[in-house]
Amino acid sequence: MQAALEAAGYRTPTPIQAQTIGAALAGRDVVGAAQTGTGKTAAFLVPVVERLRAAYAAGETGMALVLAPTRELAEQTHGWALRLGCGLRAAVVVGGVAYGPQIRALRGRPSVLVATPGRLVDHLERGTLALRDVNILVLDEADRMLDMGFKPQLDRIMRALPTSRQTFLFSATLPPDLGALARMHLRNPVSVDVGRAATPPSRATQDVYLVGGEHKTPLLLSLIEQNAGNVLVFARTKHRTDRLTRSVRSAGHAAQRLHSNRSQAQRREALDGFRSGRYRILIATDIAARGIDVAGIHRVINFDLPQTVEDYVHRVGRTARADASGHATSFAAPEEHAQLRAIERHLGRPLPRQPHRAAGSDPSQPAARGKEVHHGQERRFASVRSRTLGDGARQRRAREG
Repeated sequence: MQAALEAAGYRTPTPIQAQTIGAALAGRDVVGAAQTGTGKTAAFLVPVVERLRAAYAAGETGMALVLAPTRELAEQTHGWALRLGCGLRAAVVVGGVAYGPQIRALRGRPSVLVATPGRLVDHLERGTLALRDVNILVLDEADRMLDMGFKPQLDRIMRALPTSRQTFLFSATLPPDLGALARMHLRNPVSVDVGRAATPPSRATQDVYLVGGEHKTPLLLSLIEQNAGNVLVFARTKHRTDRLTRSVRSAGHAAQRLHSNRSQAQRREALDGFRSGRYRILIATDIAARGIDVAGIHRVINFDLPQTVEDYVHRVGRTARADASGHATSFAAPEEHAQLRAIERHLGRPLPRQPHRAAGSDPSQPAARGKEVHHGQERRFASVRSRTLGDGARQRRAREG
């Protein structure tokens, strides 16, 4: 394991790793919260691998199941399982791809199975997977799984798992409503909270442009032109993501898009191309925010402000990962000033205003003077939970997993 960690670039444990690995190796259930980019994946994979190896050496059976909310995050975790697995067989099961290769991988009896809840339940229903040998369960980004409507799938999976198991729950945020999930499925867990929950990386410089919607695209193209590094752009809808990609390409930049209507092969190609530098610009929706693990992202641009503070934190967390620095810029149209106020209240400070002559904005103008909204609407924006999703949208997102 030490050689695998060194090969992966780990020299000194991060705080979340230092405070959770020992308890996990001792067999304790663990609830861990830390800012994004601080090594949570290794914090659960290291004890998973070590405990499985010890079980096999003692002639016992065992299997680890890692659940993740998005295909991108699942594939990223699978990659780390291969790097840190010390020869243990690992497989990934996600939606958007054919069942055949997954069934063959499951027949190979992997030691570590990484999956999205929707596709895992499909395999349970088809009879192509049994979970009776699972002795370690990892819920990675459990809050996001609940937000995306995976509660029915999680309940189905929990019923299929052995009651005697070790459980880890890791996330960048641990909101209060996760308490019920933890109390139901974890036994006397060790709780570790490294830093204030739902906080963007301290090394990420943040600012905002107060700009009308009609000026957002010209401003985006201007910032891309001025920025020499790679840029990750977040848009609210799939349609807008497609439209922005066409505009950026027309301006002469290598760009690709990432959203749930793209096939898994297309999503993988977009991420691989962005990671390798083939695409300098990646334009994505929030569904992919937690699965984008690309080192050295120079700038994140929120073309549309997210509906929740939590999503803002995870968008910004795509830059300034590990020990790197980064820059996160947001565009706020008048109708988005309620979201901006919610973000600033959570951060405890106003975001620096940047002037934009074409929009006629005044960098000294506070966001609170924007378009009036009803008190109930502002409270909805201020919530750090993703309650804006209706039941239909939740179910659609669950199926996409």
